[in-house]
Amino acid sequence: MMTAPSVAETLRPYPPFDRFEPEALAFLDRHLQPAKFAAGAVMVSPEQGAAQAMFVIVRGKVQAVSAGAAGETGLTLAVGECFPIGALSGRRASANVYTALTEVEAWLLPAAAFHQLLALSPAFSRHCTGYLASLVSQSRQQLQAHFAQQANAAQSLNTRLIDLIKRAPISVDAATPIRRAVEIMGEHKTGSVVAVNGDGAPIGLMTQSDVVRRVVLGRVPLEQPLTEVMSHSPATLPETATAYDAIFTMASRGIRHLLLVDPAGRLSGVISERDLFALQRVGVGQVRRAIESAEDIEALQAALRDVQQSAFNMLAQGIGAEQLTQYISTLNDAATARILDLNLRRHAMDGIEWAWLAFGSEGREEQTLATDQDNGIVFLAADTGERDAFRARLLAFARDVNRDLDRCGFPLCKGNIMAGNPEWCLTLDEWRQKFSHWIRAPQPEALLNATIFFDFRAIYGKRDLAARMHEHLFSLSMANSAFQRMLAQNALAVAPPLGMIRDFVTESDEQGKAYIDLKKSGARLFVDAARVLALAHGIDAASTVTRLRRTEKLPGGDGVDSLIDAFHYIQLLRLRHQHLEAGQGRPGDNRIFIGRLNQLDRRILKEAFRQAKALQQRLKMNYQL
Repeated sequence: MMTAPSVAETLRPYPPFDRFEPEALAFLDRHLQPAKFAAGAVMVSPEQGAAQAMFVIVRGKVQAVSAGAAGETGLTLAVGECFPIGALSGRRASANVYTALTEVEAWLLPAAAFHQLLALSPAFSRHCTGYLASLVSQSRQQLQAHFAQQANAAQSLNTRLIDLIKRAPISVDAATPIRRAVEIMGEHKTGSVVAVNGDGAPIGLMTQSDVVRRVVLGRVPLEQPLTEVMSHSPATLPETATAYDAIFTMASRGIRHLLLVDPAGRLSGVISERDLFALQRVGVGQVRRAIESAEDIEALQAALRDVQQSAFNMLAQGIGAEQLTQYISTLNDAATARILDLNLRRHAMDGIEWAWLAFGSEGREEQTLATDQDNGIVFLAADTGERDAFRARLLAFARDVNRDLDRCGFPLCKGNIMAGNPEWCLTLDEWRQKFSHWIRAPQPEALLNATIFFDFRAIYGKRDLAARMHEHLFSLSMANSAFQRMLAQNALAVAPPLGMIRDFVTESDEQGKAYIDLKKSGARLFVDAARVLALAHGIDAASTVTRLRRTEKLPGGDGVDSLIDAFHYIQLLRLRHQHLEAGQGRPGDNRIFIGRLNQLDRRILKEAFRQAKALQQRLKMNYQL
C-alpha cells in the first residue's frame, strides 16, 4: 500500500484545497484513505449505486464518460481533481462512468466523512455548491472559443473599463463660459469636456454634438456658463465595471458617452462608443440609435438585423445568458417603442391614458433570438361610453402595431394574445376583474392564462397603470392558498426529461432524431415554479432569476445559486442553437438534438434537469402535493 504524502505537500496547490481552512486540512489527513487502480479499471459507475466516496487523484489520469455514451472521448481528469462531487452532494448514483486511463493513485474520502467535511469547511461547501457553476463556466469557455474563431473578436467584453482609458479626462467647473470650454476641447483634441463639483464628482457633460445642437443651432451666447448647455447628471459607471456594462448602459439609454468614477465618486475617465468599437463589429449603441431614428418599417427591419450580429458577438465574448437575454429584450423594447411612435403619427391617442404591456418572456425580459408577440393594452376610462370609444381607437392603433411588429421579425401570436384582440385591450378595472376571476375560479384555462398574463410589465405609456395591476394581483394571490396550490400543480405537470435507464427522455422529429424542447421541457420548469413562489410571497419581479434570488431566505430556499446556474445554462443552450439555426437560414426553435451535444454539455444538461427536479420537489413539499 502506498504511503500518502501530507495533504499540505500534495493537495495545497490544487483547488479547492488551496483555500481550505487548517482544521479542514487536518480532517483530510485523518480521513483520507489511499488506493491504487490499474489502467482500464472502472473506479465509479452508476451500477454501483449511491456514491460511496470522493476520489482525489494523486497520480495518473481518469476518464469520465456519461453512462450510455460508450465510444465518446469524454472528459479527462488529472492530478488534484475530485469526483463524483455532484453524486455525493445529492446522495445518489453517479451519472458518469469514471475509468482509469493510466495507472492511478488516489485518496478516497468516504461519503460520511464527505458530508462531515461539508459542514466543517465553508471553503469546501462553497466549492461543492458551485459545482454546477464550474461546469457551466467550462461550457461557456468552449462556446466562447468556438464563436470567437468566427467572430475574430479583438478583446473581451469582460475587460474592465478602467483598462480601456488611454488619457486623463478633461474637466472644468460648471460655471466655465461655453467659449472657454470649447477652446479647452480644441486644445486637448478631445470630443468632450466634463463639469465637476468641488469634490471632483461629475455633474455634467458636453460633447461636440452638444456644441452643434445646443450651442450653434440653439444660438446660445458663448459667454453663458457651461451649465446652460451641458447634459446634467450624466451616466456613470464604477471603474470596475466591464465593457459589457458599458454596452448595456449605452444601448439602454441611447447614449454615446459615459463617465467612470473611482470609489470616492470622483471622475476618473470618459468612455465613448469609439473606445468600444474594437470589441464588436456592430457598433455599440449603433443598433439602438438606428432603431430609434428609423423613419419607416424598412429602416427598422435593417436595424434589427444587427441585433442578431450583436448577440453573436456577445456569445463569442463569453457573455452569460442572463445578460444576453436582457440585452435582446432591451433592444426589442426599443424596436416596439419605435413602432408605437411611428404608428402614433397616424393614430391620435390624445386624451387617453394607456400603456402597452408585454407578457410572457418579453414581460420577464428573457427573450431569446426566436420569439413571437405577447402583448396587450391597459387604459383608463371614466364611463361606459368613454370606454367603448377609447377601445375602438386603441384597437385600430394596436392592430397596425401588431402588423408592423410581425413585419419586423416578431411573429403574430398563434393564440392571438395581442393588443389588437379586444380581449386583451382592457381598462384597468377590466384587467383587475380578469385577474380576480382567474384567481378565485382557477379552472385549467385560468391557470394557463396565469402562466402568460401574470408575467407582465409596461414598456410604453403610463407605466404606473401596470404597477396598479401588480398591486391588485398580489393582494389576491397572496391571500388565496387554493389558487397557489393549483398553480403549483400546474407547474408540476411537466417533469424534467431525465431517463431511468438512458440519460434523457426525448421526443423524435420527422427524421426520427432524438431531441428535447428546451423551452417546454427545460426553461419552463424554472419559470413556472418561480412564478408560484413570487405570487405566493408578493415578489414584485417578473424575471425568473430575480424571483428565485428573492426566495433564498424563505423556507427551503437554500441552493438558489445552483438553480440559477441551471436556468442560465438552459437559456444559453437555447441562444446558441437559435443562432446556429439562423446562420443556416432556418427559423430558430428550441429543439436541442441530444446526439449533437458534446460530452460536457450532456453532463451539465443532466445536472440542470436535476436542479429543476429539486425545485419542483420544493413546490411539492410546500403544498403537500
